[in-house]
Amino acid sequence: MKIEIWSDIACPWCYIGKRRFEDALDGFAHRDDVDVQWRSFQLDPSLPDHFDGTETEYLSQMKGMPAAQVRQMFDHVTQQAAGVGLNYDFDSIVVANSFTAHRFLHFAKTHGLMSEAKEMLLSGHFEKGRDIGDVGYLAEVGSEIGLDPDEVRRILATDEFSDEVRADISEARSLGANGVPFFVIDRKYGISGAQPAEVFSQALETAWDEGQKLTVLADTPQSAGKDFAVGAVCGPDGCN
Repeated sequence: MKIEIWSDIACPWCYIGKRRFEDALDGFAHRDDVDVQWRSFQLDPSLPDHFDGTETEYLSQMKGMPAAQVRQMFDHVTQQAAGVGLNYDFDSIVVANSFTAHRFLHFAKTHGLMSEAKEMLLSGHFEKGRDIGDVGYLAEVGSEIGLDPDEVRRILATDEFSDEVRADISEARSLGANGVPFFVIDRKYGISGAQPAEVFSQALETAWDEGQKLTVLADTPQSAGKDFAVGAVCGPDGCN
């Protein structure tokens, strides 16, 4: 079973959704047969490389919301994050465009390390106040997961993997995703948002059960009408 997850590194619900999904997957009997693939998405492609201000100031300006209302929203998200073992620190967040970090993720993917890179970037951004737009930090992350930091810097000095990031975003739009996280199971089931672990568990069970069913394209002799051509078959009682 293949599960594709579209998310943005700068999306607080994406990290929470990741944890909730992982909790569900840990309890899934067939988890070893599940292929999880991370896909790129940007909530705000227009964000400059870096915003000279806090996350509160940025969202307040972008959405036209009072700072107190933004802080209240952050408090709620922080509580939800704590519920899955995450320690969000919105005051330390460095507001930066995530496009370069997504290119780094696609480079990590070529080495089979995208999942590890994703986890480290989300934690760095929301829990540790690290700058996801800084190539030096991305090279540091690369080194920690086993990539050559000099190669990371070389890649990110070019526009390599830009097309892959844009293709992911375009594909998300074509699937009807207007926000993230967005989970797609076997291109048959879509789950939008950081749903409770129980919702993910039910979706995994449903998708697995449906995937094991065989769809018969030709009708059986017993149910075929007189105008329906039935192919010859052999059964327990012989062939006909």
